[in-house]
Amino acid sequence: MNTDSRKFSRMQWRVLIATMIGYTLFYFMRKNFSFAMPGLEQDCGITKSELGDFLFWGGIVYGVSKFLNGFVGDRVNSRKMLCLGLAACILVNVAFGFVPNFTSGHSTVLAFGILLILNQFFQGTGFPPCARLIAFWVPPKELATKMSVWNTSHSIGGGVVAKLCGVIMGLGVLGAANQGVGMWKWCFWTMAIMGFLGLLVMWFILPGTPEEEGISIPSGNGDRMTTAVPSLECGSSALSDVFLNPAIWMLGFCNFTINAVRSLVADWGPTMLQEAKGFSSSEAGTVIMLFEFAGIGGMLLSGWMTDRLFAGRAPRLCAILMLFTAVFLVLFCAVSSPVLSSSALILAGFMLYGPQALTGVSATNLSSKSLTGTAIGFISLFSYIGVSVSGKMCGSLAQSSGGWSLPVYTMAVTSVVGMAFFVTLWRMPACRSGD
Repeated sequence: MNTDSRKFSRMQWRVLIATMIGYTLFYFMRKNFSFAMPGLEQDCGITKSELGDFLFWGGIVYGVSKFLNGFVGDRVNSRKMLCLGLAACILVNVAFGFVPNFTSGHSTVLAFGILLILNQFFQGTGFPPCARLIAFWVPPKELATKMSVWNTSHSIGGGVVAKLCGVIMGLGVLGAANQGVGMWKWCFWTMAIMGFLGLLVMWFILPGTPEEEGISIPSGNGDRMTTAVPSLECGSSALSDVFLNPAIWMLGFCNFTINAVRSLVADWGPTMLQEAKGFSSSEAGTVIMLFEFAGIGGMLLSGWMTDRLFAGRAPRLCAILMLFTAVFLVLFCAVSSPVLSSSALILAGFMLYGPQALTGVSATNLSSKSLTGTAIGFISLFSYIGVSVSGKMCGSLAQSSGGWSLPVYTMAVTSVVGMAFFVTLWRMPACRSGD
């Protein structure tokens, strides 16, 4: 390996690691809300239906933000965009903890809703700059494997925040009926402190594109790996490559089902495990952490299998994984043993996170490099419509039925629908013709 190749390889891994850290920081300040929810119910009198409304509108705003910022991310400096968005999320998370000091009654509910929507909007600035940098530094033939490595940031962030916030909420236990009272504020403040420390690191270590770093792309890294950013004559290119591309639309529908299922655990998991299985806050945090960490294994294995066994045709593997996700969700509900039900939920995470990672890989390979952020932003819009619908529906179904069996079975059916969507992409090529 010559000097240029070694330098490029080092910078490629630096980009992957730095963007993983950056996105994990965003995750810390997004998924903490789920663990604060039992405390918000107890301490602030916010109902499950109102929390479901928060999740619905927050998910819609996040999806729209991710879509719009996909356009912005293709045109601005990635480091500045990521760091500014991170700083905004830190400020909002600090503000969450002070809401009861300045509001009461309905105004408290309104204030939390506004802050959650603001947080979700700024959260949408995290993924596009990461996706743009990865598209510039990783060639298509390596993308499924390395993008799966990068996507572990979702599970690392979700797992760490689950355990930390589970412990924080557990510190507020004064009796079974008072779990989390007074401690939910620290779910926001602790993550904001970690986000601020990480922001300082990001500002100094996050690289730019190869052109911005003055690094030449070694030969043999693929036609799409060029140093210059193509001029974005977006009109017809974005229209044909993204908005009128049937495969991109179908990937969006797949993303809807994946994230609807994931929302059941990511948003309602702590509450569901405590109410349906009798877990403590700390125990629920451990199960959610293991769900997320199992997802890391699922993502890494599915990325490797896609490149090595499925010749880059990710939808074929995703269809199989979605079917197994449905099976394990049914088992979670059907068995009464806490150990077996927890194991079933964790295995569902192992299966689900493969498709979650691979839809982004497929969208990246099927769009031009200059439109990576736009393509992923577009399918992400479907993702967070799924999160919104699931967040509202699961909360309403749990409240109306008085239990969690109906929401879980509904998401199992959603997994089967997702499998059917992936089957329609069975013959989809691994990447754009000529790339």
